[in-house]
Amino acid sequence: MLEAPTNSPASRTEAGAELPDELRSDVHLLGTLLGQVITETGGPELLDDVERLRRLTIAAYERGAEVADDSFASAEELVDALSPARADEVARAFTCYFHLVNLAEEHHRVRVLRARGASPAKQQEDTISQAFARLSSEIGEDKAAERVRGLRFHPVFTAHPTEARRRAVSSAIRRISDLLEERDELRFLGSASDGSAAAQELTRRLLEEIDLLWRTSPLRSDKPTPVDEVRTVMAVFDETLFTTVPRVYRRVDEALQGGISGTVAPLAKPFVRVGSWIGGDRDGNPFVTAKVSRQAAVIASEHVLLGLERASARIGRTLTLGSDTTPLDAAAATLLARLGSADESAAAEIAQRSPGEPHRRVLLLIARRIEATRRRNADLAYTVPDELLRELRILQASLVAAGAGRHAYGELQHLIWQVETFGFHLTELEVRQHSQVHRKVLAELAELKAGDEPSELAAEVLDVFRSVAFIQERHGPRAAGRYIVSFTQSSEDIANVFKLAVAATGPGATPPALNVIPLFETFADLQAAPRILAEMLEQPEVVELLAGNGRRLEVMLGYSDSSKDVGPVAATLALYEAQSQIAAWAQENGIELTLFHGRGGALGRGGGPANVAILAQPPHSVDGRFKLTEQGEVIFARYGDPDIAARHIDQVISATLLASAPSTESRNANAAEKYAGVAATMDAASRERFFALVKAPGFAPWFARVTPMEEVGMLALGSRPARRGLSVESLEDLRAIPWVFAWTQARINLTGWFGLGTALEAVGDLEQLQAAYAEWPLFRSMIDNVAMSLAKTDARIARRYLELGDRPELAGLVTDELDLTASWVTRITGGAELLERKPVLQRAVKMRSPYVDALSLLQLRALRRLRDDARKPDSDEAAELQRLLLLSVNGVAAGLQNTG
Repeated sequence: MLEAPTNSPASRTEAGAELPDELRSDVHLLGTLLGQVITETGGPELLDDVERLRRLTIAAYERGAEVADDSFASAEELVDALSPARADEVARAFTCYFHLVNLAEEHHRVRVLRARGASPAKQQEDTISQAFARLSSEIGEDKAAERVRGLRFHPVFTAHPTEARRRAVSSAIRRISDLLEERDELRFLGSASDGSAAAQELTRRLLEEIDLLWRTSPLRSDKPTPVDEVRTVMAVFDETLFTTVPRVYRRVDEALQGGISGTVAPLAKPFVRVGSWIGGDRDGNPFVTAKVSRQAAVIASEHVLLGLERASARIGRTLTLGSDTTPLDAAAATLLARLGSADESAAAEIAQRSPGEPHRRVLLLIARRIEATRRRNADLAYTVPDELLRELRILQASLVAAGAGRHAYGELQHLIWQVETFGFHLTELEVRQHSQVHRKVLAELAELKAGDEPSELAAEVLDVFRSVAFIQERHGPRAAGRYIVSFTQSSEDIANVFKLAVAATGPGATPPALNVIPLFETFADLQAAPRILAEMLEQPEVVELLAGNGRRLEVMLGYSDSSKDVGPVAATLALYEAQSQIAAWAQENGIELTLFHGRGGALGRGGGPANVAILAQPPHSVDGRFKLTEQGEVIFARYGDPDIAARHIDQVISATLLASAPSTESRNANAAEKYAGVAATMDAASRERFFALVKAPGFAPWFARVTPMEEVGMLALGSRPARRGLSVESLEDLRAIPWVFAWTQARINLTGWFGLGTALEAVGDLEQLQAAYAEWPLFRSMIDNVAMSLAKTDARIARRYLELGDRPELAGLVTDELDLTASWVTRITGGAELLERKPVLQRAVKMRSPYVDALSLLQLRALRRLRDDARKPDSDEAAELQRLLLLSVNGVAAGLQNTG
């Protein structure tokens, strides 16, 4: 029976704290039902194979990676003896188990969040209320309230291929999660005993869904198109963001106004803006075309208009306020007459259903106008969101005048916040393109003779600007306009975008309004950023842009390529220094700066807790504004559930507010100055160590051999190619995502920690490093993130992958650095083992690790045969092995809850 490891005090699978009873019950139930499904479909022999492997990997894990143990060898022998078909089934069994454990943990997290929300004594830390109170104590309540009103949180969803689950699998998981919620309700009602009819019916439905999950292929047959990716992420809006965002605003208003929030005009201003690169990011993705961008904007608009239509109709149906108690004021009466004359048949029908309920009639007719806007009925449609807002505010004012403040500033205010946040466009579509593409197209256009047709590339690049103009005209100026220039290396790269926009629209025409954003990605580009920005101020188009927008400027920083360029330690320090210098430059030039953080989900790509990262930023680099990319599996992990999404936004906003507190800024500035010498030593030592590995002769083909890098590219994860034209002789064009993904799959996680051990050894002073851990937020964040990365690393498994390369000197470099880094991190954090001070996270890692080991052994079985130069598999065997490998890749990603 698949189940959670025991809580025996002697067990290494114990995570420092016992599993909560409710979570343990859920995991036990789901594991038992999965075992039943496996037995029904594959027979008791399949379950026996799964169970034997499970017991062996748990026993081996509990003995420790450095202990000679027969269990591990026996597990390898068992895996090697499985038939190809049975190996596939075993891999799928463990993958299904991980999906079920993950959803049980997420469900328990929601359960805890709700319990805390219902009990004032159990309120979470890191909330906007606590942040406001602390900031008020430092700068006064009025100034703190002013800063709250100026907050801005801008997540940008991207379609980077890091979500390994199929949509069908995700849907099945969501349905199982809903059934767990029903089970909680039965517990609350006292009807959850196994013998009750309700419990039996719930078990039947769970078995049906788990059986469906088991029978659904975990592998996509085809890569999704960019339009598929747009439709997939719309689920996050439909199921979560649309209703969650106003809930968060309400929390902010309650922090500002206390118990009167919801009865008087709100002080909280809408501060969330949702961006999207899905359908707009064409850097290296030939499948994102101008046509796709137009489709993406249309799909997003359809979803938000449908959401607004349903919300207004729902709220309208509840406004059964009689005209005797709550009469319309003059402005609202005029509005009702105007709406009625424009839509006479609907007005008559609504009046018949709502006699004496004038406010209800107004809002239901407004819902009709939103529907007409969605259906593009020009006679009745709104032209811009401000039109809708004006009518909603007239209705709101009428309710206030009639003394119905609770109705004016309750659900109706939520609807107003939704319109203010999402408009008629939902997401602000951002375009990204490589600076080299712009240079190439401009050079071609300069040589183009009259009558000649531009190349396919040039025609597509020019059509992008026409698409932006189309989107702005149809969905409003906020719907598109941000244009990110990848690998910005000079101010000319910014000017080139404006030149292309003029070329696209033609002489005499007005090009689309553009906010061109430089993206600094490599180590060299980060160092050059202040100089390039200074030169940008001399560009006439930039001068005009700043004059028209109140001198607001966005600058994007790339975490992925800088880490691949110089290693995680040097990249972290370089990013901090770049932010510090850019923030100082912005202050000197009177610019309202927004730093746009191109962070990934993995630690090697800037991942980790966002709120912790915010509080470690340099002074004036945040100033109440935080924008970042949300990628792949991170989107659904942070925004897939309404309660988790609300908590995540609350944490990020509270950190964004506190980042500008005098105490935070002085702490970060003082620590950076005090430990500048430590930083310099770590930077130099870590880079030298990193280069010794990645610049070693033959490193690239060795990397491709010891990890499933090539095979990761075969997974139909996303529309974007995994490479920019890679030869295995060079890593220059390998995207950061497969670079991280491959090391993660090999259980090495090298991109999250390599070079840190050498850097700490170069400093050498444990007492000083422990002081830095206590006083320097950036250093503490780095150490904690590396501890998390190392906890998901398995030295015993990693060594088996490294043996595939027949380069003992490179393998030794990796394992020596791994041991050195683990030793230093453990001593600095002051525990006996990694994550000892983070018991919940430690429990999650340890509960999964033995099961991930089983999948890693299956993956190794496939890799060894595929890498066997002496006896190459024939085409049929190769296909079987590649399928097993891809199944195990999918399962390991689920087990580690991390890809790239």
